[in-house]
Amino acid sequence: MKNYILLVLFVIGSAFAKAQSTTNYVKENYTKTVHKIEMRDGIKLYTVVYAPKDTSRDYPIMLQRTCYSVRPYGEDEYKRSLGPNKFMMEEGYIFVYQDVRGRWMSEGDFDNMRPHIAGNDVNNKKDIDESSDTYDTIEWLINNLPNNNKKVGQWGISYPGFYTAAALPEAHPALVASSPQAPIGDFFFDDFHHMGATLQSYLMAYPVFGHQTEPTTESWYNDKWDKMRAAGNMKDSYEFNMGIGSLKNVTENIFPDNFFWKDVATHPNYDEFWQKRAIINHLQNVDHAVMTVGGWFDAEDLYGPLNIYKNVERNNPKNKNNTIVMGPWSHGNWARERGKQMVNHIHFGDSLSTFYQKNIETPFFEHHLKGKKNPELPEAYMFDTGKKEWNEFTQWPPQEEEIVFGFGKNGELLINKAGDKNVQHSYISDPMKPVPFRSEVTPVTFTPRAYMTDDQRHASRRPDVLTFQTEILDSDMRLAGEIQANLEVILKDITDADFIVKVIDVYPGDMKNGEHTPEHVTLAGYQQLVRAETFRGRFRNDFSKPEPFKEGKRTQVNFPLQDVLHTFKKGHRIMIQIHSTWFPYIDRNPQKYVDNIFEAKESDFTAGQVTILGSSTVTVGENNGIEMQLPKLKQ
Repeated sequence: MKNYILLVLFVIGSAFAKAQSTTNYVKENYTKTVHKIEMRDGIKLYTVVYAPKDTSRDYPIMLQRTCYSVRPYGEDEYKRSLGPNKFMMEEGYIFVYQDVRGRWMSEGDFDNMRPHIAGNDVNNKKDIDESSDTYDTIEWLINNLPNNNKKVGQWGISYPGFYTAAALPEAHPALVASSPQAPIGDFFFDDFHHMGATLQSYLMAYPVFGHQTEPTTESWYNDKWDKMRAAGNMKDSYEFNMGIGSLKNVTENIFPDNFFWKDVATHPNYDEFWQKRAIINHLQNVDHAVMTVGGWFDAEDLYGPLNIYKNVERNNPKNKNNTIVMGPWSHGNWARERGKQMVNHIHFGDSLSTFYQKNIETPFFEHHLKGKKNPELPEAYMFDTGKKEWNEFTQWPPQEEEIVFGFGKNGELLINKAGDKNVQHSYISDPMKPVPFRSEVTPVTFTPRAYMTDDQRHASRRPDVLTFQTEILDSDMRLAGEIQANLEVILKDITDADFIVKVIDVYPGDMKNGEHTPEHVTLAGYQQLVRAETFRGRFRNDFSKPEPFKEGKRTQVNFPLQDVLHTFKKGHRIMIQIHSTWFPYIDRNPQKYVDNIFEAKESDFTAGQVTILGSSTVTVGENNGIEMQLPKLKQ
């Protein structure tokens, strides 16, 4: 025991020493100054500048705008590290961090995913958005910071990734390189929603985004979390969320004064409120270099990076500097190096974040901001999560032959062969006994992450989960590009349902555990989740106009999963699961149609039969013609 305590103290001490050493590097090599930059409407944004002490040359500016605080506050308090990575910190840039409007030490009102206003007229003092705030900030920086070379780069992960994407349209001429990383593209399909379903697993995030404050250096959400902790057993997320009951109880008992929860609860459909907040609708006239970065196992923002890249590519054909990078990471993991890259139980390689930072991210900014040698990045730098290796593509989605999966009798998954249209696959979906989204008991967390590669054996053993798998593969099979589920369904005793479709890699029965496999995990027969998506059936024809199902009527439900690049190896199987609850990752659909699920009563939750017809398919391949029925935004 004594030796164990000494080991723990040694590890803690080493980590502290490393952090202290990095902090000292920043303080020894950079000068910190604080500024309150005035926007065109008079609001002042709190901005921190770290400038190299070596003033013998000029430097480009690297800007990050955030709602998560530019701390530490105070001119004598320094960050532990600067910029996207240590290589860029050592290369030398002027690093600038800014609290966005209405957050922490900046003035103004905070607005989640503030709507973009086309035009960006500097003489218009009223119509402000994140692009105009970025424009005004850059204008001030290049005219007031000494030793800057008049070139600016912007980067950010997650919400700061959205702020980076929001500055792409109507960009300042000095902004020459942007890297939106894990960016939110549309709040109805990223983070808090997935295809119309609400992520109940995100409840802890609402206190951060749903309260306005005066300029402050102190967090405002801890007491809100205390209120959540008092609501049940936080050590078991399934038990905690079942104990809450319907979402109506969240409104009344947990978040009665949370304006973001109110926004979500009173706008259950893809109405104008959400449409205006979709930055992907505004990515025209982007003429500078863009490198969008994401993680294949990002539980928060996978839709965002894929669709921001595709929309910049589609809308700006003359821009030859639009690149996408997708690696085997959870949310933002590329920004930190832990040596081994693990997502839940699965090991994908070593020093992958360092490879990205050194060979992709740093050369991108060095070239565009300093004029160094062109790194000649491919159009798409993508990690194959099955072979566990990097691939380069000249376009994304790639030109791959389409693969169609059909559903046969006795759980057979057919490859490029249609199922029997007369066969029916049925299960009873009960919202009072929902399918858990994790294979293990897990605590309530800020946002869930580990489930993205989780073992699905717990689900395949349930009677309310349809499970189809191929024969053992006699050769490798790569799935690359877009995925679409084309389901033909019949409901009985219910008038609404959700549909979860999962693509799974089934490991061989004699698979050996790896060096990094956790002790409690057995990889033999492991059913690794590769890609999954949920779809709220009421939106099958239009996300802005929900409609009930008619009992007993055959109904088509088509929806996209997010893109994939995964090679299923020889000796493995491919599995697809279909079910209608996935708790508490998504909220429970009452299954009795109600206009607003946030107002559903306990008596509305109804069990019923869901039938998937044998004519249903899942297709993978290049440009499957996936066109979600999104309403056109009113101009």
